[in-house]
Amino acid sequence: MKQRHGKTMFILLISALVMLVGIACAAEPGTPMTVAQLRDRWAQINYQTSKPQRQTAFEALASQAAKTRQTEPGDAGALIWEGIVLSSLAGEKGGMGALSLVKQARADFEAALKIDPNALQGAAYTSLGALYYQVPGWPLGFGNDETAAAMLKKGLAVDPNGIDANYFYGDFLRDQKNWQGARAALEKAIAAPARPGREVADAGRRAEATAKLNEVRGHLAK
Repeated sequence: MKQRHGKTMFILLISALVMLVGIACAAEPGTPMTVAQLRDRWAQINYQTSKPQRQTAFEALASQAAKTRQTEPGDAGALIWEGIVLSSLAGEKGGMGALSLVKQARADFEAALKIDPNALQGAAYTSLGALYYQVPGWPLGFGNDETAAAMLKKGLAVDPNGIDANYFYGDFLRDQKNWQGARAALEKAIAAPARPGREVADAGRRAEATAKLNEVRGHLAK
């Protein structure tokens, strides 16, 4: 009986050591994150981290994203996620200090398009479109509504039922005061199919789309 108990304790000890080694390896600061890890960490920061902590968290994630992109220079997904992280960091920083970040994000998205325009369901097109309508125009920035519309429509062509493609197109139309078009796109975003493993991002995006849709419906009711 004592021998069996000792064997069981030995197995449990080995299992615990294996788990600790795995945790240590995952936390190793010199190890680049995978694209999926960048994606999931971005969702946690964007939707589950309080406003005062978000900028610092995105700064740390931007450093990780740069390592991933350097490790996988031919991976369109790595470029796209570095661009998304930089865009989010720019949104937290605001002001002129954000301009260099969005320019680098634009370069990442453009580089990703040269590798694979369809990567991540056309996310580079959608992300570029979002930048072009959210960034100020000349002389402060590179914002351009015509380019935004073209990029967003290309993103929709790749992923016509996707939550992000429809959300950003709907938000763009809302910005243009095209209330009917915005309502249709935002409703489609809310009804988009769930993405396995992206529950946090889906819930956050649907909440954003619902808030924008309520605003649009208010204008339509006038």
